[in-house]
Amino acid sequence: MATNDNRRLYRSRDRIIAGVCAGLADFFGLDVSLVRIATLALILFGGLSLWAYIILWLIVPKAPKPLKSE
Repeated sequence: MATNDNRRLYRSRDRIIAGVCAGLADFFGLDVSLVRIATLALILFGGLSLWAYIILWLIVPKAPKPLKSE
């Protein structure tokens, strides 16, 4: 099984709040809606997810701006 070791976790520029859920969805190849629903469920019923979201918001860098093609 071949893996791509060049993947990096970034906060997405296509975001609703901070881009954390969209960045996680891009990184793991998941649908962003599923990640957002799972995060909301964990925040409402678990509590720990809110702290994880805030920490990721602070430490994960924004995605680099795409280069403009001429």
